[in-house]
Amino acid sequence: MRIISGKYKGKQLLAPRNLPVRPTTDFAKEALFNVLQNHFDLSQCNVLDLYAGTGNLSYEFASRGVQQVTAIDAYALCIKFIKQTAEKLDFSSITAIKADAVKFVQRAYQTWDIIVADPPYDYKDYDDLIETVLSKKLLNEDGLLVIEHGKFVSFAEHPHLFDERKYGNVHFSFFQSEVTEEA
Repeated sequence: MRIISGKYKGKQLLAPRNLPVRPTTDFAKEALFNVLQNHFDLSQCNVLDLYAGTGNLSYEFASRGVQQVTAIDAYALCIKFIKQTAEKLDFSSITAIKADAVKFVQRAYQTWDIIVADPPYDYKDYDDLIETVLSKKLLNEDGLLVIEHGKFVSFAEHPHLFDERKYGNVHFSFFQSEVTEEA
């Protein structure tokens, strides 16, 4: 994996092979950040990265200068790798926490500008995750929840769906607490 832009543009990062992850492709990640940069001044954002895995998205956010990234993953080895990499790159803006993503958002009291979730593609609890984030009002005003998923998952009928983007086999669905006229 590589960091696409920002302070560490072009930096290659090698994750241990034994991590149970599927990192977002560089192509899809670049497209995602193009969308996000059209909606936000990233330097003013706080981000929650659920199912952080290798920390791929967290590093990209940090490299682009976000204020704070909270990376959540249930696997201790993933959290260890994120902490080590963040320290090596001097990303003091990244906080890595070992936790189940849904349980974390159920107990969360903070709000974020951007919440990204990249669960395994065979994930069964998308609806619970989305509803918990929205019902607990974990997004700041004009904030976005971004779900990365495979092509066999569709949120087209969800009332809070703001946008959908497809990049090969990687699909992103964007949700807002209040859907605006742009949807």
